[in-house]
Amino acid sequence: MGLTASLLAVDAGNSKTDVAVVTADGEVLATARGGAFRPPAVGVERAVDALAEAVARAFAAAGVTSVEHVSACLANADLPVEEEQLAAALDARAWGTSVDVRNDTFALLRAGVDEPLGVAVVCGAGVNCVGMRPDGRTARFPAIGRLSGDWGGGWGLAEEALWHAARAADGRGEPTELARTLPAHFGLGSMYALIEALHLRHIEPVRRHELTPVLFATAADGDPLARAVVDRQADEVVAMATVALTRLDLLTEETPVLLGGSVLAARHPQLDDRIRNLLTYRAPKAVPRVVTARPVLGAALLGLDRAGASPGAHTRVRAHFAT
Repeated sequence: MGLTASLLAVDAGNSKTDVAVVTADGEVLATARGGAFRPPAVGVERAVDALAEAVARAFAAAGVTSVEHVSACLANADLPVEEEQLAAALDARAWGTSVDVRNDTFALLRAGVDEPLGVAVVCGAGVNCVGMRPDGRTARFPAIGRLSGDWGGGWGLAEEALWHAARAADGRGEPTELARTLPAHFGLGSMYALIEALHLRHIEPVRRHELTPVLFATAADGDPLARAVVDRQADEVVAMATVALTRLDLLTEETPVLLGGSVLAARHPQLDDRIRNLLTYRAPKAVPRVVTARPVLGAALLGLDRAGASPGAHTRVRAHFAT
């Protein structure tokens, strides 16, 4: 083959995993996709076992058995102690001589910028925000749910919509079309029927995430309560981004604010417009944009950054994932 694999890039999320084997000059030798990476649900070792299947396929396609460095951006690596545990688990697999583990939000951020400078907010199953500067300074949040002050994300929005719809249906809360549109999504005639179906698992709990698009559609049709929930999500996104910019002393200079994850990538007009309007007021130098590149690109670029790779290597790996 004439090429030596230098880097294994890993982006492991709550719904899927992407890996790439990359040379020192940015040539992508092989990629593979695997399933969800959920250490809190299955334990660290079983989660890494699932990751190993995709790594094995990528290594086989690239014709290698190991690399010099593993750059892994992983969901659920929210606290330093979790990063250490996951780094130790990956190091034990001997995929590379060295291992760096970061939260997967860093992959989104690095994929969306030409240098390691900016802030990224991910709103997918959950919500998270990180920021970085070229000098190595970072800003981040624990991002482990309501316990750490988080609100929203796809799962949280679905739960919020269900809460309001249930209270509207029985008279405890404000009227909202959600009391009709949520059960109708599953072909049911009432919120009582939906509550029963979810409680008795006639509808699997994982399907609750299907209600997030219903919330946005109901808001787009003008329902005041649904619109208020969407507005609150925008407020949370901007709050996280503004705090990260402040911590990194970036409020006074033009700085990218990258938006990603399934909720933000869907480009819902109400959510999109409110985020941009609020940023204009609270962080006028921020330059918001949605990242559509695969986050594994960011993991690869972080690995190349660490190796001091040439600008050409960065350009080459970007070109691969742009096709």
